[in-house]
Amino acid sequence: MKSGFVSIVGRPNVGKSTLINAIVGQKISIVTPKSQTTRDQIIGIYNDNESQIVFIDTPGIHKPHNELGEILDKRAYRTIRDCELALLVIDTSKDLGEGDEYLLEHLKFDCPLILVFNKIDLTNILLVTKIKERYQSVYTNATSIEISALTKFNVEDLIELIKDKLPEGPQYYDVKQLTDKDLRFQVQEIIREKTLLFLKEEVPHGVAVLCDEIDTSKKELEIFAKIVVERESQKGIVIGKNGKMIKRIGTASRKDIENQIKKHINLQLRVQVVENWRNSSSFLVSIGYK
Repeated sequence: MKSGFVSIVGRPNVGKSTLINAIVGQKISIVTPKSQTTRDQIIGIYNDNESQIVFIDTPGIHKPHNELGEILDKRAYRTIRDCELALLVIDTSKDLGEGDEYLLEHLKFDCPLILVFNKIDLTNILLVTKIKERYQSVYTNATSIEISALTKFNVEDLIELIKDKLPEGPQYYDVKQLTDKDLRFQVQEIIREKTLLFLKEEVPHGVAVLCDEIDTSKKELEIFAKIVVERESQKGIVIGKNGKMIKRIGTASRKDIENQIKKHINLQLRVQVVENWRNSSSFLVSIGYK
């Protein structure tokens, strides 16, 4: 059978997470309109009768502005080195900018590369041509494909292209397994997704979510989690007037978690302030980023 590890890389908010969810057929990686949504290496597994493809969704590559950003960029670069194939996802709905040039200057590939020109449903032929020419001028040996991860246009063709480029290999995971992430991680990601979706621009990048406990001793699964912010003023925004915002986050998160695990849960949320946590080495170590 054809098998191997495939890294999905690119700038923030180009549709990497939407693509991995479309390929796997289930929500593996959280998706929001905010950039830098993905912070961890998310593994999604595609299986059919002739192949097993292990996709790794990486954080968006950008010029880092804090210690967390530096860690995330290093993780993305390391993932590329460890894979048999890389997909570089490019947003064709926006013109080229400094972020593209930063990526083109810093991102090098030793493995085979597919340039995935995404959001083809939201653009025009002139812009697509301009963007393709710029990327193809740097990555001259890469294969190219145009897709829409959102509408799934050409996603099946992309899967076939990936299969063609992967070697014969073993089955790494059980065919029923769609991700390597445990329930605790999935709970944290769902809560963080809702927090990013509902909160204003000044809060999301300073937000982390930690699942403190999952109690399975009762009939209804009890989950205790906390939303971590960097300033007291952000704590008030997360809680909201009369607790309305944190209740909204909790309700939406609970519904998604229940849909994912097919069980009723009792979700308890609280908010904690850790000053400047994105530049705190000790805190980043404690939550698994180092």
